[in-house]
Amino acid sequence: MGQPKLLLSSLVLGLAMLPVLSVAAGKCERLIVTGSPDAPPYLWRDPQDPKHLIGANADLLKQAAGELGLKVEVLYAGKRSQALDEVRSGRMDLLVDAPLSTAELESLDYIHPPIAQNDIMVWTRHDHSLPFNALADLQGHTGAISERTRLTALFDSATREHLTLSRMANLTQAFQALMLGQAEYVLAGRYAGIAMTQTLGLANDLVAQPLPLDKPGLYLALSFNSACNDPWLRGQLAKKMTELAASGLSGEVVKHNLDIWKAQLLQPASAPNK
Repeated sequence: MGQPKLLLSSLVLGLAMLPVLSVAAGKCERLIVTGSPDAPPYLWRDPQDPKHLIGANADLLKQAAGELGLKVEVLYAGKRSQALDEVRSGRMDLLVDAPLSTAELESLDYIHPPIAQNDIMVWTRHDHSLPFNALADLQGHTGAISERTRLTALFDSATREHLTLSRMANLTQAFQALMLGQAEYVLAGRYAGIAMTQTLGLANDLVAQPLPLDKPGLYLALSFNSACNDPWLRGQLAKKMTELAASGLSGEVVKHNLDIWKAQLLQPASAPNK
């Protein structure tokens, strides 16, 4: 009789655990997400709905979260530093385009692999003849970079130590300096550079050198203070990011959003909705 009682007790205990496991896996039904408002085609403020952010990273996360049964809202939270503060505090759950930073490991869980990578290219005038394929090739030459361009910490440190690099307010100013001969090269993301040169009518004048010098990853980063941050969600998001990296879908979504951004740049300026 002892063995049947033991089996019955085990069965009852197992059944009692089922609702707990279900709640653990499903307690988070909605993720409130934010990120940089000025990082197209990965993420930028929606000109038609300025309370929200759009872009490749937003699209990729929504697809992954949808497969997990989660709803996602990607909200504008101010400039990049303000977005980081909102997620650190737990008022928002997740950053969708976080650069890997050891300083933030005390407040954020980074999901590996990254949701996207941003190839940093060397852009030059079309008639440029010198090889600019490595950091050493740029030493002794004047360059420019937008303050909005994010580099890996190691590469950023190397540029500050070894390069003569003017930091401009935006990519338009950096490319204008290149065209005026005030700089011999510009460090800029592959897709942002393509969109900007085409928008400025400089696609025949400026080109990217063949090799990227830096490949900063853009990560999903969950706040330690988010009620949604649990092992189940972290594991599922990591699985989805791994599948995404293997599928090649990220590149297609980035190119699609690049086309959207270029179309927006060509539209007449209008006052944003409030």
